[in-house]
Amino acid sequence: MSLPLLNRRCENLSVQVFADRRQMGRHAGEAAAACLRNRLSAQDNVRIIFAAAPSQNEFLATLAAAGDIDWSRVTAFHMDEYIGLPADSPQRFSHYLKRHLFDIVRPGQVHLIPTGDAGRVCREYAALISRAPVDMVCLGVGENGHLAFNDPPVADFHDPAIMKVVALDPVCRQQQVNDGCFGEINAVPTHALTLTIPTLMAASRLFCMVPGSSKRAAVRAMLALPVTTACPATVLRTHPACSLFTDVDAYGELTHG
Repeated sequence: MSLPLLNRRCENLSVQVFADRRQMGRHAGEAAAACLRNRLSAQDNVRIIFAAAPSQNEFLATLAAAGDIDWSRVTAFHMDEYIGLPADSPQRFSHYLKRHLFDIVRPGQVHLIPTGDAGRVCREYAALISRAPVDMVCLGVGENGHLAFNDPPVADFHDPAIMKVVALDPVCRQQQVNDGCFGEINAVPTHALTLTIPTLMAASRLFCMVPGSSKRAAVRAMLALPVTTACPATVLRTHPACSLFTDVDAYGELTHG
């Protein structure tokens, strides 16, 4: 298997750059699978939070195909969901994760974010998250540097909430069109539910997959700016065990940084 073209650290953050998103996804998926196997060898259950976005396609395909994983001992969550879409809407993140992972590997427990009263959903999902520590988070970074739906205007590195309702930044909404998830921006919901940044950062191991030229500004900002909510992804540099997997299209020149 090919090695990364560049392997560096940015403060605590491990950064691996690959020639293309296919190689990136394969390496990231195999690394996450190895971590999951190790966790399952040491504990009865592993709790994982997943992102849902096209940037995760290759990663999830590799993870779904990995052998020697007892998924019956995995409890799965996802990190965000639109408000206002019908329960059967194909754009819902729960449907994405079912198609790309959950319906393939059949985790023992899957906690999908449901429709319904947003305040009640936040309280009930927060209670599920809080039952035990989260072992792994598999996430991406938005074009505006967001983590989950913690866009710059609403991101809070010290947020006391576990999950909250947010208004989506216009850049974030346009990204959903750019990714092909919606035909035009007026079809993209204006509000969503998201796990907060402290909730994601509380996990013991983070895997972050960020491919594609549309993410180049975000990757440069997350590696170069001070740790700031102007680019929420900069906070990943403070986590003790986070790996960024990216490709040349997103990273840019290999001399960057």
